[in-house]
Amino acid sequence: MEVKEITNKQEWEEFLLQCEQKTFLHSWNWGEFQKSLGNIVWRFGIYEKSTRPGLVAVALVIKHVAKRGSFLLVPHGPVTNNQDTRYKKQILEVLTEKLKELALQQKVDFVRISPIWERTPENEKIFSDLGFRLRALHTHPESSWKLNIVPIAEQSRIHDGKVIGKPYSDEELFSDMRKTTRYLIRQAEKNGVEIFQSFDQKDVEVFNQLHLEVVKHQKFIPFSLEYFKKEFAAFAQDNQIALFFAKYQGKVIAASYGVFWSNRAFYHHAALLPEYKKIPASYLLQWHAIQEAKKRGCTVYDFWGYSDPIKYPKHPYSGPTLFKMGFGGYKDEYVKTQDLVITKKYWLNYIIEIVRKIKRGL
Repeated sequence: MEVKEITNKQEWEEFLLQCEQKTFLHSWNWGEFQKSLGNIVWRFGIYEKSTRPGLVAVALVIKHVAKRGSFLLVPHGPVTNNQDTRYKKQILEVLTEKLKELALQQKVDFVRISPIWERTPENEKIFSDLGFRLRALHTHPESSWKLNIVPIAEQSRIHDGKVIGKPYSDEELFSDMRKTTRYLIRQAEKNGVEIFQSFDQKDVEVFNQLHLEVVKHQKFIPFSLEYFKKEFAAFAQDNQIALFFAKYQGKVIAASYGVFWSNRAFYHHAALLPEYKKIPASYLLQWHAIQEAKKRGCTVYDFWGYSDPIKYPKHPYSGPTLFKMGFGGYKDEYVKTQDLVITKKYWLNYIIEIVRKIKRGL
């Protein structure tokens, strides 16, 4: 195998369209978004040279510069179209050598990979055998809650980028929800909650105002307005993003970002005004986003972060996970974030993350 940089958007996106395990963090436009933030980006393709010539995996690499340690990040990758353990080991071996070389050139302190591979002992061993170690804190969701919109048996039927298989009907999806979730969706409708979509970047400011109100209440470090706007702009150029708003008694009280990419839909950012938490607007908002995903021909609706609410009741994701689980679906757990040490400065970053983990009670 050999690693070559990919500069053709069509080649990148067409390969990912054929892959099952993937998220928009490996999309071409996520790379463009990272560039707009001032980060350096590489798009590597791993090519088979003999048995099955051609592209077999891709890896989006982003350079992050920080005082406590600069690093190369592969978010939810590498992505491959072959899930055979021995094959993935070959892919990671050749990619790791390339990343080591790049890390030295870029003078970074470590390489960080947030894999999209299933969390199995075999996949974890591939990383440990190559010298990777677990990160103290997660970088991106290491587990996700997902809902099949199209039956699994039909999901592989793709022609000209579109899924041919018939999706579940609204009635089928609704019947698979938790009874309480169905009730709250109906209650939101009875209470006069209205849902509307926006594709206008100006409305990102409306979303940000809601987001900041949530920040005041929950006291966490927010994304900036610039971050939200640039992310929206990167995906809007290909009609891959939408804002969903819930209005109650003439006031917007909840909103969310929906990303629609490569036959997948993603529930990314969300906000609900704390004083309206008893109004089930978020349930109706989510239901409309799922219906939009169906209209766009998506096969899977990805609710994003998941944490077992029984095992880890104090985890920040536990409450939102209970909400997501009410819509039906299944959990998908990935190999946990892996670090490859390049310089001794990595350990300063490691200690800081350990302290943060303790403070957050994780």
